[in-house]
Amino acid sequence: MGTAARGGANLGLGSWPARRARISPDRTALTGHDRTLSYAGLADRTARLAGALARLGVRPGDRVAQLGVNAVSVFETFFATWLLGAVAVPLNHRLSGPEIRYMLADSGAAALVHSPDADALVAAASPLPAEVRRVVTVGHPGSGPAGGLDYETEIAAGPALDPPPPVALDDPALLLYTSGTTGRPKAAVLTHANLTWNTVNQLAHLDILGGDRVLCIAPLFHAVGLGQITLPTLFKGGSVEPVPRFDPGALLARIGEARITGFSAVPTMLQMLCEHPAWETADLTSLTTVVYGGSPVQERVARAWLDRGVRVRQGYGMTEAAPGVCMEPAEPAEPGDQAPGGVLSAGVPHFFTDLAAYRDGHPAPLTGEPAELLVRGPHVFPGYWNRPGETAEAFTGDAWFRTGDVLRVDGEGRAHVVDRVKDMIISGGENVYPAEVEAVIHQLDEVVTAAVVGVPDPRWGEVGVAYVELREGARLTEEALRAHLAGRLARYKIPRHLVFVPGLPANATGKIRRVELRQRAAETFPTPEGPR
Repeated sequence: MGTAARGGANLGLGSWPARRARISPDRTALTGHDRTLSYAGLADRTARLAGALARLGVRPGDRVAQLGVNAVSVFETFFATWLLGAVAVPLNHRLSGPEIRYMLADSGAAALVHSPDADALVAAASPLPAEVRRVVTVGHPGSGPAGGLDYETEIAAGPALDPPPPVALDDPALLLYTSGTTGRPKAAVLTHANLTWNTVNQLAHLDILGGDRVLCIAPLFHAVGLGQITLPTLFKGGSVEPVPRFDPGALLARIGEARITGFSAVPTMLQMLCEHPAWETADLTSLTTVVYGGSPVQERVARAWLDRGVRVRQGYGMTEAAPGVCMEPAEPAEPGDQAPGGVLSAGVPHFFTDLAAYRDGHPAPLTGEPAELLVRGPHVFPGYWNRPGETAEAFTGDAWFRTGDVLRVDGEGRAHVVDRVKDMIISGGENVYPAEVEAVIHQLDEVVTAAVVGVPDPRWGEVGVAYVELREGARLTEEALRAHLAGRLARYKIPRHLVFVPGLPANATGKIRRVELRQRAAETFPTPEGPR
């Protein structure tokens, strides 16, 4: 049965004839703030840019770094790099100059393509590593502090790459630097096969059609930006609109204006959208696919979307899996449905994905008992760039990738992310999973978000510290919060320290920077208070 038969436009499921449009060279592939690009135009500019990169000395296997906000030129750079047989290295434009310089050196980038918004960052990263032979600026010739060649001039200057060199499925396509760990970041190598199989996996879960128009909100230096909705939409001949910066009001307006059918986001974005003053009057009837990941969304946020006829769906994954591992199956919203249900779970495995539990050093079936998750499949990366030791540690002897995440499976076969192995607190010999405690704190409407970390304790080994951010104007006392926790958690799980804060540190994708909070907790509570 078609989409219309599953609920109709009044529930945000769109129009079947409009969405099933055929793949065509003349259809819009990309929409930017200054121009749109058809598939034929994208193919032509990609081939010309690949030719320009080749003239600049970039060869198959070389790395081409990209720096700047989401834009049409980022896609052109990726596709041209891949057509040339080179490896794209998108860099986080929210980092510091020294961090960018480190990644350029670590990847051995032969070229850097950057947009004007990154001019100051390129200046802060200078002098660039000697390996970076060419800097191409998306803007006016030499506009950036590092000078460089003009992007449009180079595309127009010469012939397209013809013929392109052969590129194998197992050849590297992307280097994505991971965040949130201690020490220097490392780059996960994603091959063309990894990206292809992830696209197939996503399409097995998502009803993306050739007439869809989606927003690319997640940054393109993150696996979700490319992998979750963007590449699947382009694979089906739909249209993608890259969003340079997250602005809740502008996005709500754009969804109605452009009849946007889908996007992926992190829970914080979904919360900011449904709390915006324009939320109640925004036209969301075109939305068919809203996927989120990174952490479970609060139930009140899921219910707010459901009340507007949009069932948000959680996807679970990681950079090393390109990124999809699990996703909640599609269930159209029903009128008056007030139960978010499965949207609070990570869903079921993708089609070409195997899951197992890591118990006693061996793969075992996943059960209701929490255990570290193992993943295997053609979308799982081959390893970290120039880090054979860390690559070996990441896999078991029989090629299962150790995710470091603790999951359990409920009676319906849905996976639930319990926590990170390294985030687990061992208090009095009992395992305390911060995510479980945070979920109970999030039940309170006064709370925007919360994070729990551990600090050493001579008697219990570790105790918890909860950092809690309240909604603007909300009031919540420590006594009321403790009473809420006491009625829902075992005593040993309740954090020793409760700290109300104006905000929590987060990285570019919205994930809380727990390393920072651990350091803050260690400095704030250096001397334990004694027995509970």
